[in-house]
Amino acid sequence: MKHAISVLVDNQAGVLSRVVGLFSGRGFNIESLSVAPTLDPTKSKIVIVTTGNDQVLEQVKKQLNKLINVIKVIDCSDKDYVEREMILVKVRAEMETRAEVLRIAEIFRAKVVDISPDSYTLSLTGDVSKLEGFIEILSPIGIVDFIRTGTVVMEREMQGRRKLL
Repeated sequence: MKHAISVLVDNQAGVLSRVVGLFSGRGFNIESLSVAPTLDPTKSKIVIVTTGNDQVLEQVKKQLNKLINVIKVIDCSDKDYVEREMILVKVRAEMETRAEVLRIAEIFRAKVVDISPDSYTLSLTGDVSKLEGFIEILSPIGIVDFIRTGTVVMEREMQGRRKLL
């Protein structure tokens, strides 16, 4: 099962290494990793996406909570959450394909962030399936290069029985 784990930690050297070490020590592959400071610059949030056995992952979460610099661990897979990634894609844009690339970008709500005589660089934010669809549609045109960020997640807030978007 896929798990998105949000870990609030002290923003100090070595903390990320200890957190990641717990996963590698138990044979869990980290599929995505995102780390950034929070509004409080003394704290950082680490979002780790992994797959694995629920019982072993429960042990990893308990051990994460025991680390001295870990403040809070949340397995977002147990909750309703918003998930996003960003991708930058450099795609061939020769005279005969330029208009098509721009149409595809418009359909997916991607932004053109760089232009050269031979290529466009596009930026797109969304869930994993949207990004994969974008890559699949652009592949026949010719992807020159691309890079993805790690997944970031945030738990949805509940108000009564209705979930807010």
